[in-house]
Amino acid sequence: MANPNVKMASADWLWIALLSVIWGGSFIFIKLALTGFQPLSVVAIRLGIGTMLMGTWLVASGRIPHLTRDRVLAVAMMGFLNNAAPFILLTWAQTELTAGLASIFNAMTPLFTILVAHLWTSDDRITPSRLFALVTGFAGVVILMGGESLSDLGSSLWAQIAALSSGIFYALAGVYGRRISHLGIAPDAAAAGQFIAAFVLVAPLALVIDRPWTLAAPGAVAWGGILALAILSTAIAYLIFFKILARSGATNAALVTFLVPISAILMAVTFLDEILTVPQLAGMALIFAGLAVADGRLAGRLLRSKLRP
Repeated sequence: MANPNVKMASADWLWIALLSVIWGGSFIFIKLALTGFQPLSVVAIRLGIGTMLMGTWLVASGRIPHLTRDRVLAVAMMGFLNNAAPFILLTWAQTELTAGLASIFNAMTPLFTILVAHLWTSDDRITPSRLFALVTGFAGVVILMGGESLSDLGSSLWAQIAALSSGIFYALAGVYGRRISHLGIAPDAAAAGQFIAAFVLVAPLALVIDRPWTLAAPGAVAWGGILALAILSTAIAYLIFFKILARSGATNAALVTFLVPISAILMAVTFLDEILTVPQLAGMALIFAGLAVADGRLAGRLLRSKLRP
């Protein structure tokens, strides 16, 4: 992991802010796409366009990797864990949840990563501060879901569980992704390979389950949402992320986790007229507090400020 004390230039912060807006916008774009497409079709088209754009980038930049059996299997697994499964869960969840609420549930991803890393690795264990972060984050989820949802096993509850589960898949992908780096696959090449593998998995499901040819033709709003989702929030977003990764390291790149839900909520309130309730705001605050503790930098800065004469 990169040194969290690496100083970032103003340009790095601008790239992180831009990425948070683009990824925050994905929740809005999904909502718009769902006005004319079924969930599986949204994911399949998103991955298909993302594959074409990332593939074009690799060919144009001469970065096509040498393929081996181990590399193909590893990238295929990442395509399932990091793209196919979470994309399907989040997209389906938003048939019932607001964009803002889905983004808050998805913000649990780094905390799930702490738990998965503790269970699956021998060198990344849960510390007292990480345990506190987990408890705080899960308390926020309980408040978000609320007693009413837990007592009524309706579609909204299952949608919330789906949104949370997407974070678990992202966490699994984060831990499994170490295998990608050990195999010497460049991040952009790995992303393109993931998109291809995920598209191969999702496209047949979309054809069999959604049967898109039997549905009415999507309107301009739905097409606009799905194109923005594929071009901005998939292909371009990954390229920006890799740029941040190269300039500032993985730890600083993870700061985008704090900003994505905020961007999503502000855009949802502005463009979709969504309203956040007091319990939802309280749950979001607890999740963010857990993220801050897990990240460690905020606490470190506060401690250093107290130690100064």
